[in-house]
Amino acid sequence: MTNINKTVRIQFIKGEDEKDHPEIRLNRNNDGKRGSATYKFYNPLSITSKNFTSVQKMYLIDEEGELSTKKIDLSISGNEIREVKSTYSWNSEKEFERFMRFAERFSNAHDY
Repeated sequence: MTNINKTVRIQFIKGEDEKDHPEIRLNRNNDGKRGSATYKFYNPLSITSKNFTSVQKMYLIDEEGELSTKKIDLSISGNEIREVKSTYSWNSEKEFERFMRFAERFSNAHDY
């Protein structure tokens, strides 16, 4: 069984933790300062056909606080949310380091 640490989580709707494990891809520019992390959820559980219109951001929450992004694409087929793709971007080494601390905590908390 997965050890879920309630202090490290991803939410699309405030107060509702996403339980699907995302595929995550990192990209960094040649300067090393700018980059992005693309999250793909293939079976999102917190987003439904009834609440998808209220999805405004992806929130990355841990003990340091909250990171968020508005870059969200939903793939909908009929009444089902098929896939959610969200991209979190950073523009400095400091922002990258903060993101990586979240990513490490998330990984450890969810047995990646």
